[in-house]
Amino acid sequence: MDKGKIVSIEDRIPKLKQQRRKKANRRLITLLALFFTLIASVIYVQSPLSKVKNILVSGNQSHSDQYIAGKSGITLDSNVWKINKDKIEKKLEKIEEISDVTVEVKFPNTVEIKIKEFRRLAYISKGKDFYPVLENGHIMGGKQISDIPVNAPILIGFEEGKALDEMIDGLESLPEEVVNSISEIHSQSKKNDRFLIKLYMNDGFEVNASLRTFSEKMAHYPSIVNQLDPERKGVIDLEVGSYFKAYEAEKAEEVEIEKESGQ
Repeated sequence: MDKGKIVSIEDRIPKLKQQRRKKANRRLITLLALFFTLIASVIYVQSPLSKVKNILVSGNQSHSDQYIAGKSGITLDSNVWKINKDKIEKKLEKIEEISDVTVEVKFPNTVEIKIKEFRRLAYISKGKDFYPVLENGHIMGGKQISDIPVNAPILIGFEEGKALDEMIDGLESLPEEVVNSISEIHSQSKKNDRFLIKLYMNDGFEVNASLRTFSEKMAHYPSIVNQLDPERKGVIDLEVGSYFKAYEAEKAEEVEIEKESGQ
């Protein structure tokens, strides 16, 4: 056996002691780090630093930031660690205009509330007041406005129910340019047909239609009016076929609905 490779126990003991000392030091440092982290966490939780400092609200149009923050129940005295996001989201979703809410806590002390609202697709006319109609068909009875709306059609003669639901579904499926071209929609409900409607367009034409085929036929409204003389106003009848009768004409003329390619 090569004597040069033999290490005596006496020579190894100092090295073993040094390795044990290093391991002990590492354990001590780890324990101290955990201890001070725990102490810092406790101090943070109990200190004003853990109180909400900022409440950021986005996506809201119907209500102010202050209103949303107030309804959430979050205040500048709230502790960020005690905020129940699910509870706050459910509370805010009870507001009739709101379809979805997301609450996020941004450490150290900011709460962000992201709002998604139902679109206002139309307004119901009742006397001199107008009430927004949401895309879910709900009429906002407590949100009347006295000025004539210009950003959505006015619905006249409608009540909450199947006809209004079909009306809203039809508006929702139409291109935005067509919806923006509608000024008023009047219910022409009859005993034998509850789904007849008359539309007054912003370009001066009138349209007779049925809710059963409203969205399908009105989607082609731009192509229909392009075939007509813009100086010769009248009624476009889309109930069964597609006919146009000028106000001064004695006889209606047929208008072809141009189908898009692939239809």
